[in-house]
Amino acid sequence: MNAYSASKRQAALPGPSAVLALLKPITWFPPMWAYACGAVSVGAIGPERWPYILGGIVLAGPLICGGSQAINDWFDRHVDAINEPDRVIPSGRMPGRWGLYIAILWTVLSLAVAALLGPWVLVAAIIGLILAWAYSMPPFRLKLNGWWGNGAVGFSYESLPWMTAAAAALGTLPPGPILIVALLYGIGAHGIMTLNDFKAIDGDRIMGVATLPVQLGAKRAALVACLVMAAPQAVVIALLLAWSMPVHAGLVAALLFVQIACMTRFVREPRRLAVWYSAIGVGLYVTGMMITAFALRAITTAPV
Repeated sequence: MNAYSASKRQAALPGPSAVLALLKPITWFPPMWAYACGAVSVGAIGPERWPYILGGIVLAGPLICGGSQAINDWFDRHVDAINEPDRVIPSGRMPGRWGLYIAILWTVLSLAVAALLGPWVLVAAIIGLILAWAYSMPPFRLKLNGWWGNGAVGFSYESLPWMTAAAAALGTLPPGPILIVALLYGIGAHGIMTLNDFKAIDGDRIMGVATLPVQLGAKRAALVACLVMAAPQAVVIALLLAWSMPVHAGLVAALLFVQIACMTRFVREPRRLAVWYSAIGVGLYVTGMMITAFALRAITTAPV
């Protein structure tokens, strides 16, 4: 490629498909679902609340989560050029420094939308965006350690959107049961994030990324991931029983039972079955989240 062609490629605008690939829509679901759970848990699901609910869901998914994906891909571009050269930045479909520009633009856009949705949403958006940049950007690079990085993502994807939706609807901090459950499901999401690390153990080891499978080995990391996913759900079940919600507790327990049955197979061959278990286990996990949200709605909106 001559210098003229190279400069043209550097200055070219990325196409819509490249921008969408950078923002990774498949990753938007967890925070969008958690935000919906937060809205349900305080009873904020009437027709008059739909603009607020939809605005928050868009903020949690396409904006903040999408922006975090752009941030991550920009700071991982050199690693991806070795491990995954077909990704949008190393492949050249996202030319020049457009990956960084989009990450900054999405950060600003997220803050603007959050400000329109109220002070509680703005504060939560600032926290989420700080974690998104710290996760990927030197010198912090929380992702280099599976304990810290997965914890930051679990909190950002599950706990923070849930709390934000509830706080914005109430205009104040949510009651204790909502905060406790949101934190528990965020802790469990640490295990979900570990499931994503089994596919790149060899590359991560070479590049010095200390995921749990790299630190502990595949089998032990699988056991830790399963325990971290299951234990918070068991606590949620116990809390639902204590809060006199036996039907909801029974439904969440049934979902956990199926997860544990699948976990026993997953831990035998974690590298081969991580994607399989993620597809099944995560679906069951988030279904339990919504069941719990409806239980909290009944608790928090009951007449005193």
